Amino acid sequence: MKGRILSRKATCSSHGQDSSYFLGWEEYEKNPYDPITNPSGIIQMGLAENQLSFDLIEAWLANNPGPAAFKRDGESVFRELALFQDYRGYPAFKNALAEFMSEIRGNKVKFDPNKLVLTAGATSANETLMFCLAEPGEAFLVPTPYYPGFDRDLKWRTGVEIVPINCSSSNGFRITKQALNDAYTRARKHDLTVKGVLITNPSNPLGTTTTQSEFNVLLDFIAEKDIHIISDEIYSGTVFDPPGFISIEEAISGRPDLSKRVHTVYSLSKDLGLPGFRAGTIYSNNNTVVSTATKMSSFGLVSAQTQYLLSAILGDKSFTRAYIAENQKRLKERHDGLVVGLKKWGIECLKSNAGLFCWVDMRHMLVGSEGFEGEMKLWEKLLYESGLNVSPCSSCHCVEPGWFRVCFANMSVKTLDLAVRRIGSLVESIGGGRNRRRAIGIGIGGSVKLTPGMWNK
Repeated sequence: MKGRILSRKATCSSHGQDSSYFLGWEEYEKNPYDPITNPSGIIQMGLAENQLSFDLIEAWLANNPGPAAFKRDGESVFRELALFQDYRGYPAFKNALAEFMSEIRGNKVKFDPNKLVLTAGATSANETLMFCLAEPGEAFLVPTPYYPGFDRDLKWRTGVEIVPINCSSSNGFRITKQALNDAYTRARKHDLTVKGVLITNPSNPLGTTTTQSEFNVLLDFIAEKDIHIISDEIYSGTVFDPPGFISIEEAISGRPDLSKRVHTVYSLSKDLGLPGFRAGTIYSNNNTVVSTATKMSSFGLVSAQTQYLLSAILGDKSFTRAYIAENQKRLKERHDGLVVGLKKWGIECLKSNAGLFCWVDMRHMLVGSEGFEGEMKLWEKLLYESGLNVSPCSSCHCVEPGWFRVCFANMSVKTLDLAVRRIGSLVESIGGGRNRRRAIGIGIGGSVKLTPGMWNK
């Protein structure tokens, strides 16, 4: 028998690339919408990027040209930054990042820079924690619906399994003790050792923040099972409506016995809209995890130039406070506008208060059959007939077919207006026009009006 030419990793199918989440991206890349050169192309609504406040950062850069030119007090620091860096990271950046994370959380919790591990984005942070906390074949429980990329980020290289915690629309997809216990029981029936729970707070794709009662259930659960919990908090600065954001670091303030089992992931990709900068972090009170993750970080460093520039931006507290406030305002306007626009066509969204997306209920529009087959037919209509790439709930492992994640912060006002009109045309084409509810002038709390210029930010 001939030897294997490539490794099992190179030939396995565990990357998750065959998910509709990634397939939609591939179709978009073949035919991307452009208002001038390709007005009938596919609009990318499957990308959770924040492009609403670039002008604020660009204005700061124009007023502070030194950091971007790699200068300090008028003198070049190029040679210093060009040399090999300490993989523990620059103290100035870690200090500024720790203070920024506290600021976002209303300074209700403080972060020790010595407990931060710098990573090339949250993707690297989550995978690194899998390597630190679990062996191949062991499992983490993750509430559904969850970010489709976790099937790649958490599993592909680590060999760790994901067991879904099946949450229901009956309670707004909130995490319950019953759902946790059911997931744990399923894992054990498959002879999987459960090493922890991973949550996203605010939730991707729900756009909701974790409540204190949910935290109480989660913390009691990990204490009972003697396992870890990871809180991915990369959307913590996007909360635009009550209830406010509660970080897991705040939630465990009265549970010191659990502190070494709690780990937080953060990045600047969503709050500052800088995914291309690849600046993420792990925060942990577990010294062994910090030490091990720091050693692993040498495989995915944040560049010295990036750290230098970001330390200057984050160090300007008057700017960051103003930025976060204005960015949240813009997110709320865009979110509320999309909700009202969809409501005009009889489409509801899960009530949410954070994030760059809405969890949209299209169950009544399922084509041909009710179930995941019908969901895929509707997704194909949205993608190929309406020219909209959205993420179906099956890609998020939701057990209730017909929900879709629709992103709203990665495009212009006019493009979002067009996307809503395309959805309206689809509703009418499949017979929903006769049942649509006209909601012009009716918004969240009756305060938002649907007008052509409503998305002027």
